[in-house]
Amino acid sequence: MMEFIDLRAQHAKISQSLNERMQRVIQHGKFIMGPEVDELEKKLAVFCGVKHAIACANGTDALQVAMMAVGVKPGDEVITTAFSFFATVETIMLLGAKPVFVDIDPDTYNIDPKKIQAAITPNTKVIVGVSLYGQCFDLEAVSAIAKRHKILLFEDAAQSFGAVQNGRKSCSFADISCTSFFPSKPLGCYGDGGACFTNNDSWAEAMKQIRVHGQDRRYHHIRLGVNSRLDTLQAAVLLSKLEIFDRELALRQEVAARYTSALKGVVKTPLVRAGNVSAWAQYTIEVDQRERVQKMMNELGVPTTVHYPHPMHNQPAVLESFGDPQPMPVAESASARVLSIPMHPYLTDGDQVRVIEALKSALRA
Repeated sequence: MMEFIDLRAQHAKISQSLNERMQRVIQHGKFIMGPEVDELEKKLAVFCGVKHAIACANGTDALQVAMMAVGVKPGDEVITTAFSFFATVETIMLLGAKPVFVDIDPDTYNIDPKKIQAAITPNTKVIVGVSLYGQCFDLEAVSAIAKRHKILLFEDAAQSFGAVQNGRKSCSFADISCTSFFPSKPLGCYGDGGACFTNNDSWAEAMKQIRVHGQDRRYHHIRLGVNSRLDTLQAAVLLSKLEIFDRELALRQEVAARYTSALKGVVKTPLVRAGNVSAWAQYTIEVDQRERVQKMMNELGVPTTVHYPHPMHNQPAVLESFGDPQPMPVAESASARVLSIPMHPYLTDGDQVRVIEALKSALRA
């Protein structure tokens, strides 16, 4: 069975740099929020083109810390997509706010800007768009809506770090953006990690305090916070991976282009909108009889996975709190049909051919 994401091949590219960085961490012994974390934050901010990058323990915490920094509270409403990983809605609900779901664009799977207006009420505090599968949602269109109604805009960029829209990097456009460094992400560490990005000095300071129990200095807590510090060894991993990240993004483009060339007309392949460069966190197609296709591909030694089999508005935890939702037909259809095939920078030509032929064989059967 081939690897769905080959982290071992990636490690071979960074092993010398990583070993040196980890040895420095072990020698100085500052394992939580050590100097490598500060170095990483500076480099992440430069990479994205923003003033502030605030590292934290994981991508879910990044969303919650950001919402806490802008004062999301019970009674507020937060508009978000119906189709994403549950962390996007979980963080809204944990703060006592109400998630308001919007259906998705059928081609990009991102939040549909045309459907946002009808979801806005006087209680709307934030719009959280998710840049799914590696492609930014329509940041310009959604930003215009948010500004018109004086609502904050967040980008959940857990899958799109490194993506570009109209010349601007993911994590540089919204009021606050949040990403994940889970190992399988385009830029991932060897455990959990995350970061928030903003150009707002006040929010940046608040997020720095919130991630360390609301402290502005040691043992002086000026607000409620959480324990969400990035450990220094994970920062060392990310610094080594940043050294090769641009090259990896280019390799992902090559893999995606080969897939699309071979599969166009065979299945519904991903559409990257004009002006966008996807980070290709996943390569996601649509198929009929998904379980049968998965089973047959697995038998041929090709792994697949589904992101995501259940839309968020139909999750039991949401239904328990908010009752029967409005239908989201595009998200519901996508949940039944999407299938992700192996995608990483080190997928060989031979392995790509194996994936393509296994998929075509499964579809013929």
